[in-house]
Amino acid sequence: MNSHDLPGLDATTLSRLIAAREISCRELMAASLARIDALNPRFNAIVSLRDPRQLLAEADARDAQLARGERMGWMHGFPLAVKDLSHAAGLPTSMGSPIAPRTPARTDSLHVARMRAAGAIVIGKTNTPEFGLGSHTYNTVFGTTLNAYDPALSAGGSSGGAAVALALGMVPVADGSDMGGSLRNPAAFNNVVGLRPSRGRVPGAPEDELFLQQLGTEGPMARTVEDAARLLAVQAGFDARLPLSLSDALPSPDALRLDDGDARGLRIGWLGSVWPDLPLAPGIRELCERSLQTFRDLGCEVEPHQLDVPRAQNWTAWLRLRQLLVGGKLGAAHADPALRDKLKPEARWEIEQSHELDAAALYQASLYRSNVYRAFLRAFERFDFVVAPTAQVFPFDARLPWPTSVDGVESDTYHHWMEIVTPFTLAGLPTLNVRAGFSGDGLPMGLQIAGPVHADLAVLRLGHAYDLACGWGERRPPVLEQAA
Repeated sequence: MNSHDLPGLDATTLSRLIAAREISCRELMAASLARIDALNPRFNAIVSLRDPRQLLAEADARDAQLARGERMGWMHGFPLAVKDLSHAAGLPTSMGSPIAPRTPARTDSLHVARMRAAGAIVIGKTNTPEFGLGSHTYNTVFGTTLNAYDPALSAGGSSGGAAVALALGMVPVADGSDMGGSLRNPAAFNNVVGLRPSRGRVPGAPEDELFLQQLGTEGPMARTVEDAARLLAVQAGFDARLPLSLSDALPSPDALRLDDGDARGLRIGWLGSVWPDLPLAPGIRELCERSLQTFRDLGCEVEPHQLDVPRAQNWTAWLRLRQLLVGGKLGAAHADPALRDKLKPEARWEIEQSHELDAAALYQASLYRSNVYRAFLRAFERFDFVVAPTAQVFPFDARLPWPTSVDGVESDTYHHWMEIVTPFTLAGLPTLNVRAGFSGDGLPMGLQIAGPVHADLAVLRLGHAYDLACGWGERRPPVLEQAA
């Protein structure tokens, strides 16, 4: 096999070939570094890249392990670039912010430690917006990450660097995190897969506040649903330091199968824009509605459904609870005049809004969030899954901080243009971005598949069947087609 082709293989195939010693970890590392060297200067997906000589030496050590009959796990020898909101020992955690310390992290975040224990070799970090705020990956530390399908446009965010690195074959799989669509939106914008798992499926960092941080979660990104499922199996699992983590175990990555189900007869609720007055950019609804035929071809029953909770309740709950969490985490930096002016305006806005919250407002927000969850429970009495567009806009001009309007409707906050992802976040549902297709201009869009809480594998099974049938995963970024 030509080593030039290795970065284009799916991770499941790469893992099998490495385990069988049909390819070496060094060959994969060298091919990945060559791809990064060729494309990263233009797209800016990976930051803080380690010394290639050291990485090749670590790949050699992985090959030596295999020669002794020692395989660490499913990710043995995989190059891994960690999202720059998470800790990877030996690398700085910049969080895209000029106020973050530049000293190397001493330990790994929990999900990073699990990936490293499964054999991954950490090569660097993936770019993210400052503190992960906003679904457009730019910051003053490393600059802007550009879309894999059109480098004049946004890669989405906050896992934008991860999505672009995947789409361009720089890494086989990637970790991301999601509060406001950060595993879903960049996946949609770059024609890859991203799963926001059920709350607690992939435990967060033990040093964070343990009980209120319920909106954000780490999770997997990949070029195939099968790869995402296997990475989830590596990342997931109970940890006593995190009391909200789930105790039910997933199959091991090597044993996990997604083709043992049957989609025939499954009932799917098409949510459209979720609320009738939620704006979508022209072409998104039509594109996603065409993608519904793939579910019908699989034997699913698809019917329209409207989520019966007021849009205002959902948005109020989202605003207040996000402000509570962001304000709590960044409040000390805002209180320091020397640091406050270095924060991006959106961060300062979140913190200042949190100062206006009181206990009654937060209790009301929690009630509204509960109503969103109850609305999904009612939907799941009728349907097995619900689907909706992943984003309200197609990839936009990368020079813009965020879209100021959607289909003529002004955005009054920096994240209002991503409102369509928020009810799934508030309800804590496992929600998978799959490929919906491309606009007439060749821009990718995604579709969210959501199921009941803890039904992560069921969502992945349906997503796997859909992704194989739709065929959009075969469409590669133009820069790769030109090089072929």
